[in-house]
Amino acid sequence: MSGTFLGMPSFPRAAREAVRDERLRRNLRHATHTIRDKRARAVAELDDWAELREAGKRIKDRTLRHLDTYLLELEERVTAAGGTVHWAEDAAEANRIVTGLVRATGEREVVKVKSMATQEIELNEALEEAGIRAYETDLAELIVQLGEDRPSHILVPAIHRNRTEIRDIFRAEMGRWGRPAPDGLTDEPAELAEAARLHLREKFLRARVGISGANFMVAETGTLVVVESEGNGRMCLTLPETLISVVGIEKVVPTWRDLEVFLQTLPRSSTAERMNPYTSTWTGTADGDGPDAFHLVLLDNGRTRALADETGRQALRCIRCSACLNVCPVYERAGGHAYGSVYPGPIGAVLTPQLRGTTSEIDASLPYASSLCGACYEVCPVAIDIPEVLVRLREEVAGRGGKGHRLEKAAMKAAGWVLDHPGALAAGERIAGAAGRLLPERLPGPGARQWTDHRDLPDLPAEPFRDWWRKNRP
Repeated sequence: MSGTFLGMPSFPRAAREAVRDERLRRNLRHATHTIRDKRARAVAELDDWAELREAGKRIKDRTLRHLDTYLLELEERVTAAGGTVHWAEDAAEANRIVTGLVRATGEREVVKVKSMATQEIELNEALEEAGIRAYETDLAELIVQLGEDRPSHILVPAIHRNRTEIRDIFRAEMGRWGRPAPDGLTDEPAELAEAARLHLREKFLRARVGISGANFMVAETGTLVVVESEGNGRMCLTLPETLISVVGIEKVVPTWRDLEVFLQTLPRSSTAERMNPYTSTWTGTADGDGPDAFHLVLLDNGRTRALADETGRQALRCIRCSACLNVCPVYERAGGHAYGSVYPGPIGAVLTPQLRGTTSEIDASLPYASSLCGACYEVCPVAIDIPEVLVRLREEVAGRGGKGHRLEKAAMKAAGWVLDHPGALAAGERIAGAAGRLLPERLPGPGARQWTDHRDLPDLPAEPFRDWWRKNRP
């Protein structure tokens, strides 16, 4: 994974700044509560939701166990249908491939469908360095791009912006990128959408190269699938002469029958719709219909490393619905930028450290960006046990020692010894009970203060339970 947001402070420091932004917190609270309430109603309509969730989990697990087989099948089918498959080990290789393909067309601008994979590898920046301008066509991505901002949500990248801010961005920036905003533009949603539509229409009709990701790839036919709600994806996938799709290797599913499960669970978990307004599928190229050339770039970029982790690999089941973000109390207060990754929220806290490793300060802090409340697991449509993966990653970070973890490691070792010796534990409980009133409200030391600056120490009972039990049991 690229260093998209590396150099940012660790999550605790970034979050501390974010929670002071009252407007950000209002925007996040309103948006996440609205989306999750709508999702709950949409999911409740299906009597077999639990069965669909289990089916999605099993399909993904079976696919990951045999990923090499399904990827080779996919390559064979895409090639037979007239497409060209490229394999990219990391972000740098993927960017070289895509940049080279665009240059070969002679074009100097491209239109893009919303794609987490291309954000992950910083494709727009790589294209800009090569003198190629990339235009985001998803409304939220357009807002982020015009505002020289960063996405803060998987599904709604501009969730941290309200409509007044969006109006101001459109007025100030649209003219630099193409058709300017209409005179007298207000912050009414219909007017903002119309301004974006007029601005993007010119680009759709002019562009000869389109770049996309994909929600799914069907191995048995070599078909790619994009689901979206605005229609911009359909325009990018059908109008250009050349289409380049950059897709993570974990997005493959074996058959169309498997795809059926996810086309039911993804829209309800993401946009709270029964089905997506636009579901686009394409298989290679076809004479007189769609692009003349199709290139599929299969992206690893740390995914095989995650696949090797028996506990952590379940994060690769993710279908990018963002349901976990909308129920997370930490994300709601800190926002997406604090995670230092294009993958924010609970799924980002487990996926990013596996793709990038945990050696940097920001990546080592992400497994701790959670209260372990489990709400993310409850709503995940493919049953990723995010708290389980977080705990495993915390073990990895703490096991290395390092800044902030040496004391923790020593404390855990001491606690393990005490718990293995009942006599010492009983004595410690009595001493703690007797001295409970003398304990300070805040513990000394930087590691302990991180907890007690924001949490009250529990009141210790004067008598340990084991002593009470010994006196009072029949």
